[in-house]
Amino acid sequence: MASGSNGNCIALTAEGRTVLIDAGVAKTKIEKRLLEVGIRPGEVAAIFITHEHGDHIKGLPLANKYRIPVYATHGEWKGISGVDEGLRHECETTYGLYDLILLGEFEIRPFRVQHDAYEPVGYSITDGETRVSICLDTGKVDEEMLVSMAGSDIYIIEANHDPAMVEAGGYPDVVKARILSDIGHLSNEQTASALYRLIRGTGERIYLTHLSSKNNMPTLAEMTVKQVLKRKGFEAGKNYEIEVI
Repeated sequence: MASGSNGNCIALTAEGRTVLIDAGVAKTKIEKRLLEVGIRPGEVAAIFITHEHGDHIKGLPLANKYRIPVYATHGEWKGISGVDEGLRHECETTYGLYDLILLGEFEIRPFRVQHDAYEPVGYSITDGETRVSICLDTGKVDEEMLVSMAGSDIYIIEANHDPAMVEAGGYPDVVKARILSDIGHLSNEQTASALYRLIRGTGERIYLTHLSSKNNMPTLAEMTVKQVLKRKGFEAGKNYEIEVI
């Protein structure tokens, strides 16, 4: 429903139950966009937050209005305010791994990502038939993340920037260094490399998200992924589907 530096929000629905991953645009915009696809805001079963940056939590007043439970890691709750106490739920860990969260048809497993936030996560979600992995802001994809996402039918993943465009752009050097760092954002090539490891050619769907409006182009992001997957013998429309959001 929203993707990019101005706000991020993803709705997943199975068997009539909807969960949101992030709520990074205004509450009224989330309400409007849910209604446009036939979902009443009061039917949202839970909101899962990846991290506490404003473009991922701006619309959290939605939770209080409709009494929607909100899940985030212990660290990320340090940066999130304004959610009623009874709606706050923590993603818990056992022996260093996040516990499975059961919510009706959904099984949700958080996994660690690499970003400059307190305790950021992605989510691997299944309804027993389809598995979706959501990996938004992260500076790199490590082995633990690959294991957590492996075997998914749908990959919603950041393809934030082209490094050459970042270097040539007008951002201050400190901002450029942050974007390009291991706790910044994924480049097109990093995303393509991760997908090379993940895609099996069984008709998976790839959604490239969180593109920078100044340091990337949709065609460039898509072309980079297609070229890398072609080395594996996979073609878009035949072995997998790809869409840039």
